[in-house]
Amino acid sequence: MSKSQKFQLHDPLAQMEPLLLAEHRMGPLLERAHDLIRKADRLSGWCPSAALPGLRSSLRAMNSYYSNKIEGQHTLPLEIEQALRNDYANDADKARRQRMALAHMATEYRLEAQWPAWDTAKVWSVQTVCDIHQDLFARLPEADRQLESPAGPQTLQPGALREREVSVGRHAAPAAAVLPAFLSRWNSVYSGVRRGELQLVAMAAAHQRLAWIHPFADGNGRVVRLHSHLVLGHMGLTNGLWSPLRGFARTHEAYYANLAAADEPRAGDLDGRGNLTESGLMRWIDYVLGVCMDQVDFMSGLLSLDGMKDRMAACLAYEENVVKQGVRTEALRALHYLFASQAELDRADFKAMLGLGERLATAQVSALLKRGLLESDSPYGKLRLGVPQHALRFYFPSLWPEAEAQG
Repeated sequence: MSKSQKFQLHDPLAQMEPLLLAEHRMGPLLERAHDLIRKADRLSGWCPSAALPGLRSSLRAMNSYYSNKIEGQHTLPLEIEQALRNDYANDADKARRQRMALAHMATEYRLEAQWPAWDTAKVWSVQTVCDIHQDLFARLPEADRQLESPAGPQTLQPGALREREVSVGRHAAPAAAVLPAFLSRWNSVYSGVRRGELQLVAMAAAHQRLAWIHPFADGNGRVVRLHSHLVLGHMGLTNGLWSPLRGFARTHEAYYANLAAADEPRAGDLDGRGNLTESGLMRWIDYVLGVCMDQVDFMSGLLSLDGMKDRMAACLAYEENVVKQGVRTEALRALHYLFASQAELDRADFKAMLGLGERLATAQVSALLKRGLLESDSPYGKLRLGVPQHALRFYFPSLWPEAEAQG
């Protein structure tokens, strides 16, 4: 019997060590995490959680698109928009992907609604991981949950741990029988990490190790990414304005390469004291923190007040001169006020800012609502800024290039 076989028989949980880095390796990562928290706090403070719901809705669609794209099963942004109107493709595979996209959006929305009431123990619990899987896949019809396996077709059970052995690339995931023990170990380590910079490092490490455990028969990547989104949101860092999902998809080769590299066994005595490579885990964490920093910097730039006014003007000019569905450039002052104040306006106040007569102002509000550039909860309710998919290329250029290409 080899040394590795004895190791696995006598201490199976040690197969996924280290779960965190040794203290002497933490310094540069903690400094990077500190900078990320500082920048994310500044962005969240400028745009409170109740502001710009239209933007947050578009970002959920984008996150869904990118998470599914990582899996090689993405749907076009236009097809997501059509599915939101209950308009599904005739092609069965496209329709299945549309349903998956909407399921991801709904699960992300539910997490965002629930996490303010959760404590750290709830966020990191094994049950929460299973609940994410349950919520996501229970939204799909049984026909969409069919899996191929060596034993023949099987149906994915939402929230249920896998019951068969799997390999992902060169990595053989833990046996199904010991999944509860591995998940319990994962929970005990990461749930006990103090808040702040170290928890950011833990979020990145936990992402990789949960993927290594591979707890479900299918859907692991989506669940792992949603859980990281949950941790960051619960820490108060994202406020619905950014997510690493976009960055993971836009660097998907590096995403998969770094995930796999951290699966490798320890490379000698200088590579930590666990079974797996500590340097590989460190590179993965550094990659994740870098992706998060890029997303925060990107969104901070897009949300600048001065730049937004110019981009809104370009959008309104396009609407007036090309689309020609009643939107006028006179709406700029009022729309920019809604963005800058991140508030809602009574209809009378909004119309007064247009500088138009009552009849033209009323028609303008109707046109803006029809085009999604305004939103309201009722026919006579207050108005807030809308961010429809077709306006993203003007308001937030390069945020979702695939959506811009179809605009």
